[in-house]
Amino acid sequence: MAFTKGLHEVADGVWAYLQPDGGWGWSNAGLVTGERTSLLVDTLFDLRLTAEMLEAMRRATPAAEEIATVVNTHANGDHCYGNALLAGSDIISSERCAEEMAQLPASAMAGVLRAAPGLGPAGEFLARIFAPFSFDEIPEALPTTTFEGRLDLRIAERRVTLLEVGPAHTAGDVVVHLPDDGVVFTGDILFHGGHPIVWAGPVSNWVAACDRVLELDAAVVVPGHGPLATPSAVADLKGYFDYLTAEARTRHDAGMSALEAARDIDLGPYTGWGEPERVVANVRALYRDFGDESPADVLTVMGEMAALAADPGPASSGSPASPDLVGRGQD
Repeated sequence: MAFTKGLHEVADGVWAYLQPDGGWGWSNAGLVTGERTSLLVDTLFDLRLTAEMLEAMRRATPAAEEIATVVNTHANGDHCYGNALLAGSDIISSERCAEEMAQLPASAMAGVLRAAPGLGPAGEFLARIFAPFSFDEIPEALPTTTFEGRLDLRIAERRVTLLEVGPAHTAGDVVVHLPDDGVVFTGDILFHGGHPIVWAGPVSNWVAACDRVLELDAAVVVPGHGPLATPSAVADLKGYFDYLTAEARTRHDAGMSALEAARDIDLGPYTGWGEPERVVANVRALYRDFGDESPADVLTVMGEMAALAADPGPASSGSPASPDLVGRGQD
């Protein structure tokens, strides 16, 4: 299926909403419909984008007129800031996700971007990647229902299972599985065609999350970012983490800094993936896993990603992206 903006029906009454190019902030969402009501998987980064998505859903199916339930897969704003437009719905997340959401309101993001001109390279990078979005005057709409581990729901006669697989990308990652439809919405456990970014970790937990998604044996995988996928994309991501772990370990033991290591690592089969600057954040996460007790603040990591984006170093050559990734737009 082509990676085009808007709704794609992936099973009877189950829709994915895609946002090319899948890079920073351009997240996906989903709609699971019953006869008269629906469940929404994630909202978008701001109110304009979320309103546009909701209108497209209403045009596609009458069931979208009544979205009784919203599931937030994790606490990053590109998957939850649009909650404000569905404040009357039951908003469900993992308990850890809800705690993180309370710490990362849209007002904080707006404040950071206002301060960006004085934050050096990190500020310039943030201002550039988030320029298309507006975070001002977004009311907070936190989860009304939380859970730990697993939560089983029904949308009409449709089974929906929420599985907590974090901490991995964030502290409280959740995937949404529709066992009778062969569909799984992964949130940002899968960035399809782009480098993931480890905010929480450990990386071993993310690898375990990939295994859990693969065990679901869903025919259709809706990633948090990028085009629709099959389980092979999840296996590719697991391979990425295995590869990066080995490469980072060698350089950590040789005394390289995370930024030096990120510049030095030949990405090989992952060279064609988008947002390669995230490698330094992932190497930093691995260094923590290796016992480095000097975690960096977000601005430091953003500054290092800006530096890597400006000067990726000599190790940027390698094999082309796999055929499964062809068609993903790049920044």
